[in-house]
Amino acid sequence: MLDGSCIPLYGDSMIFFIDVDGTLVTTVGTTRIPMTDVIEHVRQLKVDGAQLYLWSAGGADYCRQTAIELGIEECFVAFLPKPRVMIDDQEMQDWVFCTTFHPSTCAGRTLNDYLMP
Repeated sequence: MLDGSCIPLYGDSMIFFIDVDGTLVTTVGTTRIPMTDVIEHVRQLKVDGAQLYLWSAGGADYCRQTAIELGIEECFVAFLPKPRVMIDDQEMQDWVFCTTFHPSTCAGRTLNDYLMP
């Protein structure tokens, strides 16, 4: 599961792909618990100008409903299912300027902290 952000930089915008389960919410039994630090981080990234996409193996509708539930729907450009197959001339590990961050490492980061050298 990709638990962080893929952060290509196009022009002045950084693009983040953010996961739902285990990132924005955790589930204990049948109870969904919001990950408030990550949710606040998402809000701040949006304010700072990042382009945010929410994705999940649960699908696009699941992403949108979760964002509505958490009050952050307006933060996202789009809601996407995670791909099962990618057709690309490069392997993901070869993507330049793309990395994964665990949600537990996001608190206190700013948009500039994600810039790659």
